Amino acid sequence: MSADTPLTEAGPGPAMADDEFRRFADFVPLMMWRTDAQGRAVHHNEAWLAYTGRSQAEERTGWHRGSHPDDAAVHAAAFESASAARTVFTGEFRLRRHDGAYRWLLDSAKPVHSDGEFLGYVGTCVDITDRREAREQSERALVEKEALLAEVYHRVRNNLQVMVSLIGLYGRAAPAPCRGSFEALGQRVRAIALVQQHLHEAPHIASIDLRDYLHRLASGLGQLRRAGRIGVTIGGTGTSLVEPRTANALGMIVAEVVSECLDTTAESVACTIAITIDAAAGAPVRLSVVSGNEGGAVPAGKVEVPNLGPRLIAAYAAQAEIAAHGLGTRAEPLTLQLPEVLVHPPEEGRIPRR
Repeated sequence: MSADTPLTEAGPGPAMADDEFRRFADFVPLMMWRTDAQGRAVHHNEAWLAYTGRSQAEERTGWHRGSHPDDAAVHAAAFESASAARTVFTGEFRLRRHDGAYRWLLDSAKPVHSDGEFLGYVGTCVDITDRREAREQSERALVEKEALLAEVYHRVRNNLQVMVSLIGLYGRAAPAPCRGSFEALGQRVRAIALVQQHLHEAPHIASIDLRDYLHRLASGLGQLRRAGRIGVTIGGTGTSLVEPRTANALGMIVAEVVSECLDTTAESVACTIAITIDAAAGAPVRLSVVSGNEGGAVPAGKVEVPNLGPRLIAAYAAQAEIAAHGLGTRAEPLTLQLPEVLVHPPEEGRIPRR
């Protein structure tokens, strides 16, 4: 709305005469304003005047003096652009209230025409300060949460590296019959460390893209042990944002399936793991995991290790409230249904962590 320009009253038209509009606007418990065809303010209703604490004459000749200095130019330019194109206008700006406090307003306006003639704009303003502050507070809390989670995972990863070294030392000093168990334990701890690494490297650690995360993790697991003889594929439709606890449990389950497949096959045998994601809109996210190999049994003389896979998978799933069924074989795939936890997507325009 233009201000500081000598007022030229917009004459009554067939659409709505000035007096009729003003009676209507003053009855509405919402801040309203009107301009003429040149964009000059011709009326502010009672709700507007009660908000600013100024008179009708003051607002009609200089309402913009109450707008925040940081917003005035941008708001005016946006309105002038919309007015030139005779299009709907929407913008946010701060306006000084009668007590001196600046409040954020959502300003919306539509062009008024009568018999094809442009008569000006009619607009409303709604106080959105509380909504903006709540959004900003939520964004700050999310940033703090991501920083805390990143620090936690960084410490966990360092501690796991120390554990891998200790297990290796004890394994080399252990009697021959026990070395296989130490080796299997060390491999699983390395898998845990890999899961933590990919969680830490996620662009948004508080809301993790499931498909992207599993793709990255699968690639890492394929190189962690028996490189070139592990194939992990991710199929299915859709994806989902999951919280770190769920992503961590899924990573551990997938790592355990991979370890079980390798533990039960010869060194020369390739293992394949197929993960199918079913993330249909409005339905719980489900995953199906199938492991297998290209033939070949465990060679004689290979040190046996305890088969703890099913128990570990059940424990990981229970920690994250994931419903788990099946063994992960072709005959009985492992099915995982994720809990229905609302995870907000990252704010558009936010800078990722990496």
